[in-house]
Amino acid sequence: MRRCATARRGVHAFLRAYYHHKSADWPGNRPFPLASWTAAELARMPTYYIMDLHQGMAETVAAEMPSAAQIAACRWLTERELGVYGAEYGRTGFQGGLQWYRCRTEGRFNAELQIFSGRTIDVPSIFIAGASDWGVHQVPGSLDRMRNAACTRMQGCHLLQGAGHWVQQEQPEAVSGLLLEFLRQQDSAE
Repeated sequence: MRRCATARRGVHAFLRAYYHHKSADWPGNRPFPLASWTAAELARMPTYYIMDLHQGMAETVAAEMPSAAQIAACRWLTERELGVYGAEYGRTGFQGGLQWYRCRTEGRFNAELQIFSGRTIDVPSIFIAGASDWGVHQVPGSLDRMRNAACTRMQGCHLLQGAGHWVQQEQPEAVSGLLLEFLRQQDSAE
C-alpha cells in the first residue's frame, strides 16, 4: 500500500510534501525539548516522525502538501531543483537511504559504534541546525551532551530561525556565514 501511494501521487509530489512538512515553512514545526524517551512524549512530535497507524510516509506527508502559492513562494527548493531530485529518486528508488535506518534499528552498527564509546571530539567544532528542526530535540538531552561532554572544544551552537530540517537549503547564506566565520577563527588561532 505504501509503494502504491507514492506511485499514485508521483515521486515529485511526495518529495514536495515531505520537504515542506520538515521545513520551517510548515507551521507545525515548533520543536521543544522532550522530557523523556517515552511513548507519551514521542507522540508529541509531528507525524513525519511518529506516523499514524496504518499510514505510510506517502499518506502522512500528502496531508501536508503546500498550496500552489506556497510552492511558488518557496525559494529554497524550486520546482526545477525538486524535479532533479524526483527524477533521480524515481530512477534509483529510496532503498539506499532507507537501508541506513534499517541497519540502525536492527542494531547492526552497535559493534562498530562501541569503538567510539566514551570518546570525545577534541578539535574545534560548531553545530548548525534549523530552529524548526525536531531532530535537534528528538533524543532528550542529546544536544546538551554534545555541547557539554562530547565536544570538548565546541565554539558555537547555532539554531537558525527560518530553517527546519533542511538548514543548508533553507538558510544557505546564514550557514555559509557561520562556517566562514568559524574557519576564520581557526585560521587566526594558528
